[in-house]
Amino acid sequence: MEWRNETTITEFVLEGPTDHEELNNVLFVVFLAMYSINLLGNGTMISVITGNSQFHTPMYLFLCVLSSVDMCLTSVTVPKMLSNLISDKKTISFSNCFTQLYFFIVFVIEECILLSIMAYDRYVAICNPLHYITIMNKKACLSMLFTSVIISIMHALLHTLLAFRLPFCKSNKIQHFFCDLTPLLQLSCKETSINELVIFTEAPMVVMGPFLIILISYIYIIKTILKMHSTGGRHKTFSTCSSHFIVVTLFYGSILFMYFRPSSSYSMEKDKIASVVYTVLSPMLNPFIYSLRNKDVKTAVKTALRRALQRKD
Repeated sequence: MEWRNETTITEFVLEGPTDHEELNNVLFVVFLAMYSINLLGNGTMISVITGNSQFHTPMYLFLCVLSSVDMCLTSVTVPKMLSNLISDKKTISFSNCFTQLYFFIVFVIEECILLSIMAYDRYVAICNPLHYITIMNKKACLSMLFTSVIISIMHALLHTLLAFRLPFCKSNKIQHFFCDLTPLLQLSCKETSINELVIFTEAPMVVMGPFLIILISYIYIIKTILKMHSTGGRHKTFSTCSSHFIVVTLFYGSILFMYFRPSSSYSMEKDKIASVVYTVLSPMLNPFIYSLRNKDVKTAVKTALRRALQRKD
């Protein structure tokens, strides 16, 4: 297979999050605020976890990695979108478009797998607490994280190369606010059956595989919680999982709506909204969801903020 791209297009035009240009200034302020909150919240979470020895456990290690992935995922798409919202030239070069596509896929898949690892961690902690230290040892945790990175990189590389080999001559206007795979394929003037075959066979395994792990883990967790005789024990155990469950619902809910709904209900506007949820809204809310549901994290954040204010004084 020859990977040389024969396209005559040197740049693409990103149509942005809305067709109503009069809303661009308002959307710029909104997305800038959301992006700033994302960086601040996730950056604070990383700082608190790495700076406190009490958080050097598997659960908080995964949470720290999740915050890093959330920052990267949003940084792949939002800065370019912000630039286009206040610019008359809403273009992105051919190479930058495919670079954005590659890293977007990397971080989305990494988040999918990471959420399943976190669900498995909670399953072991609640359903097999006596063996938790043995099962979730340092080597096992690092191995799972390393494997998730390799899978994400290879998955993104596959889809990016398959898309790169296509000639683009229909149009250079991408009906999205970033270079997503489906809008790109719509611009190809060559048969995209191979790309679609891979999307409908390999991609669901990478996305739905982790989702099934999450689902099975929570089935066993709920069974274990229901067997507990202590109401206080039930509440404490449930509170340790509720944050993760909310994050999974928000992230996977938007992805499932976007990619696994009937084609008859397809709408680019709905796709843009769903994309905003899992690329901007969910990463912004994640650190607050975890901190608000975790007393130890809230205490550590308050202590860090208090020290920061004292240094300024």
